[in-house]
Amino acid sequence: MKSVQTAGSGGVEVVEVARPAVGPRDALVRIRACGICGTDVTFVHMGGMPKVLGPQAEAVTPDQLRPVVLGHEPAGEVVEVGAQVTGLKSGDHVVINPQGAPSGIIGCGGPLGGMSEYLLIQDAEIGKSVAVVPDSLPFEVAAMNEPMAVSRHAVNRSGAGAGDKALVFGAGPIGLGAAIWLKLRGVHVVVADVIPSRLETALAVGVDAVIDSSSEDVTARLLELHGEGRNALGAPRPDTDVYIDAAGVAVVVNTALNAGKWGAKLVTVAVHKKPEPIDLGAILRSEMTIVGSQGYPTEIFEITPELAEHAELFARLISHRVPFAEVHKAFELALTPGAAEKVVVTYE
Repeated sequence: MKSVQTAGSGGVEVVEVARPAVGPRDALVRIRACGICGTDVTFVHMGGMPKVLGPQAEAVTPDQLRPVVLGHEPAGEVVEVGAQVTGLKSGDHVVINPQGAPSGIIGCGGPLGGMSEYLLIQDAEIGKSVAVVPDSLPFEVAAMNEPMAVSRHAVNRSGAGAGDKALVFGAGPIGLGAAIWLKLRGVHVVVADVIPSRLETALAVGVDAVIDSSSEDVTARLLELHGEGRNALGAPRPDTDVYIDAAGVAVVVNTALNAGKWGAKLVTVAVHKKPEPIDLGAILRSEMTIVGSQGYPTEIFEITPELAEHAELFARLISHRVPFAEVHKAFELALTPGAAEKVVVTYE
């Protein structure tokens, strides 16, 4: 079968590997769609993964890298089931937990990758390593299950509920996924970004308002949209309850810190690639709670029924559907800043 892996800095290659053998507790899935994530892009830029992890990993040379089998956002169809597996049968449409493989995270350093024609589900167990989805759910939307679980965890970390007011910084797939989950909870949602097309997508998925932060004063617009609250010193601030950082730049964090009312919360789900100065003194003026959001401790399959129920919303987050035969083009799109939002590779 064919599988995609990193091939030096900035490149990928399609390699021929053996189709996995299915053990009694395993299942084999024919991949029908697999999304490309920012993590895939990072591995491709690096040219692989350091053979030795730790503080010294940032200064590795090419010969100290090993190839990474790519793809951790797969969806597909079960084609073979081991004798001891229960609840799964050939023909089932499924989404997969990349962190559920005992041999290592699928597509993120483990020996298995979802950007392959077939994927072995080791120790296949419904609700732990795999979940069945309705046949009516398009595979490319099913492939959004993993990133939308990331978004859902950020929303869960925020504690936002009906009647709250939120600002999401960053209208990429994770930010817009968070916006959708917030709207489904009855939250008033504003999305800020610097790219007009992203803001158009935000409006298309039903957010209440958008802010072009390249030309608009974010704090001033929030005062218009969310009304006036106060910080811990009594100074007027936007009455925004929750800020979600899905952008990963220091200016976003500082904007939230300085705009925060008393008791507001900031959730950082974006990857900040390098240390940058932030105004920690602003925390005293708002008593803002700052929390991180990493992965999906419980959300990977909790969201699956809702993903299927609201498939038309999540489908809007996909900017490009590229056939596996053109996988190099798919990665070129994903690697080119501004060329694509969410690229999903599809299989016949």
